[in-house]
Amino acid sequence: KSKPTKPKQEKATNKGPRAATAKPKVKAAGQGQTFLTQVLHHATVLNKGNFKKVGDTLSVPAGDTLELRCKGKPVQWGVPSYLEEDDDGRLKIIQHERYGALTLVNTTGADTGEYTCYPMYCEDTDCRKEYDKAVKVFVFFPDPQELFVPSSDYYEVIQLRTNWPTVLPCQVTSPEAKVTLHREFPPVEVAVDGREISFNVKKGFTIHRPRPHHAGALYCVASLGNLRQSSTKYMLIYVNYPMAPPAPVIQASASSVSLGGNLQVSCTVIGEQDVAVDFTWEYPGQQVRWRRVQTTALSGGAGRQQSQSILLVEEVRDVDQGTYTCTAENLQGAKSVSTTVKVVGKAKPKKP
Repeated sequence: KSKPTKPKQEKATNKGPRAATAKPKVKAAGQGQTFLTQVLHHATVLNKGNFKKVGDTLSVPAGDTLELRCKGKPVQWGVPSYLEEDDDGRLKIIQHERYGALTLVNTTGADTGEYTCYPMYCEDTDCRKEYDKAVKVFVFFPDPQELFVPSSDYYEVIQLRTNWPTVLPCQVTSPEAKVTLHREFPPVEVAVDGREISFNVKKGFTIHRPRPHHAGALYCVASLGNLRQSSTKYMLIYVNYPMAPPAPVIQASASSVSLGGNLQVSCTVIGEQDVAVDFTWEYPGQQVRWRRVQTTALSGGAGRQQSQSILLVEEVRDVDQGTYTCTAENLQGAKSVSTTVKVVGKAKPKKP
C-alpha cells in the first residue's frame, strides 16, 4: 500500500508549488521582508531598558528622549510638520534588521503631535507605503513653561465655510491642561456644548456647522496648576460656501439671426442665497469684437438666488456665427454650457 501512495504524494507536492506559489512566491517574499502581518498593532517605546506597547496617546516630559520602535522591514515614519521643516539633528531614524527606530532627543513642547509608522510593501526595489496598516500615536511633551504648542504667528486667519467643520488648532503640550475658548470682543467665554462646538485634546476646538455669528477674533486659554496662558489669536472670517458647483442654463434670443440684427444670449443660475457666482464667456469673433455683458443677482425666494449674465451682440455680422459658451463658477467649482447661433443673410425685399 505504501508504494502507490508515494507517487500520489509526490504529484501533489509537485503540483502544489507550481499552482500555488509560482507568482505569489514573490509577494510572500515581500511580506517576509516587511513583516506586514506583525506590524499592524505593534508600536513600542523604549523606557529605561523596558519595552512598553503604546496606545492612542503618549506623554513624554519635555527634555526627555523619545524612542519609538516599529516592527517591520522596511518601514517609514511620519512626524509633525515642525520636525520635517526644522530638523536640527535631534531626530534620528534608523532601519534595523527587524524593526525601524525613531529617536528624538532634547524634546520640547513644539514636538507635540502625531507620529506614524508606515509598513512598506516591496517588489524588488519598488516600495510603497501601506497607509491602511499604519500605526499612529499622538505624543504630548508636557512643558512646565509652555502650555500651548508654540506658534510663530501672532494671529492666524481661518475661513469659516457654511456647513464645513472648522478647526481652531490650539494644541496643548499636556493632556492634563484645561482649555477654554474665548471671544476677544465682546470679551466673553464661548460655550462649548460638544455639538455646535467641541474640543479634542489632540486637535483643538471644532466648529461643526459654522454660521455668521461665529466670525470674529477668538483665542484659547489653557490652565494647569498655577499656570494660565493664552494661545494665538484666530481671526475667523465667514464665507457663505455653496453646497455644490453652479448649474447654469444658457439660452439665445434666437437660434438664427439675420445680418445686422441684434442677439442676446443669457446664462442663468438658480442657487443658494448670498453665494457669489462669476460668469465668463467664450464666443465667436472674441478676438476682433467686444461684446457688452450685463450681470445681475436677484432674490429667487425661499432662500434661493438667481444670478444671470447676458451677452449682448449688436449689429450681427458673419463672424458672430458659431458656439457661445458660458462658464459659471462659485467657491465649490465651475460648469460650462453652450449653444450654437447661425447667422443668415437679410431677406431680399419683394418686388412690387
